[in-house]
Amino acid sequence: MSDEKTFTESEAHLYFAKQYNGKTWELLDKPDRTSEENEMMLDYAHASLAHWRVAGTAVHHQRGEWMIARVHIVLGNGELALRHARRVADLTESHKSELSDFDFAFAYESLARAYALNGEKVEAKKIIGMAQKAGEAIADKEDRDIFFADFNGGAWYGVK
Repeated sequence: MSDEKTFTESEAHLYFAKQYNGKTWELLDKPDRTSEENEMMLDYAHASLAHWRVAGTAVHHQRGEWMIARVHIVLGNGELALRHARRVADLTESHKSELSDFDFAFAYESLARAYALNGEKVEAKKIIGMAQKAGEAIADKEDRDIFFADFNGGAWYGVK
């Protein structure tokens, strides 16, 4: 019996969007990545977004951009982190009615970290406050706990 699967084009895009998203998270969660794994992590994040843009919605687009911003933040790529974090903010503003409450909190968190990484402390601190407030407004306790675990961890580059 073969493990081969047959997909429509749309199903294939959806499958790969999810697969590459998962691979990105695996590498983000890995404490001691090699430089090759860092490159793969970024490739996976971009691949996931490319597939989401074909098979997903505006929500997937926003979350995919967030993932790319997060990878750049983790890798210390300030200019690229800020570019993608601003894109997340733009998509969040453009698609407010389609997003969940935690999408807003994570959008602010991403932008605040990107500003912090770039040494823009005043702007970072302002947006940290917005992220905190948006996090407190997350209705689902599990989602709120996930947000705050992330928000209270990771690098804040001397701002938080």
